[in-house]
Amino acid sequence: MKYFTLTIFAACLLLFSCNSSGDGEKAKTDSSTTIKAEAKPDVAPDTAAMNKAWAEFMTPGTMHKWMEKTNGTWEADLTQWMDPKAPPMKSKATIVQNSVLGGRYVTSKYTGTMMGAPFEGMSTMGYDNAKKIFVSTWIDNVGTGMVNMTGTYNEATKTLSLRGTQTNPMNGKDGNIREEMSIVDDDTYTMVMYGDDYAGKEMKFMEATVKRKK
Repeated sequence: MKYFTLTIFAACLLLFSCNSSGDGEKAKTDSSTTIKAEAKPDVAPDTAAMNKAWAEFMTPGTMHKWMEKTNGTWEADLTQWMDPKAPPMKSKATIVQNSVLGGRYVTSKYTGTMMGAPFEGMSTMGYDNAKKIFVSTWIDNVGTGMVNMTGTYNEATKTLSLRGTQTNPMNGKDGNIREEMSIVDDDTYTMVMYGDDYAGKEMKFMEATVKRKK
């Protein structure tokens, strides 16, 4: 009953405060309304220009064709480090990649093992025509967060460089992550992953040689 009374008192006090300032606030509101009414609306973009921009944004291009080259089934030899001072762990994985939504994105399904346990992961890769960058997401069965990365492709070195963030389960904050994917030939590529260690210093935690399954 005591808490109920205090709640009623607080509500009455709030109501009284609102009513007592009503006249002054009304004048402010009227003035604000007048200003808003007199403000000119934003100029709408030219329809032809907007249609052209959207058409360019939605149309798959050269980078999307490049992504399609990774479609198919691949087998990976993985080397992983949990501690740079400790011996690495070796494992294998199978990667199945497919284009979706008219060639605008490539999805990947990873299956393998990690520390002797079954490992599954999924990624989505795209190329944002407007921002001129690759965009990538990753989820797996050893976490509940999502990795987000963006980057560019260097034709001279045939390397896709991505940077982004992943959740640090020790503190719940974002940690840095970096990926370097280098094309060896049409049937082989290498991938190296870097991330923050427990002290926040970058370390290599995985490298892989990936070959197309024939």
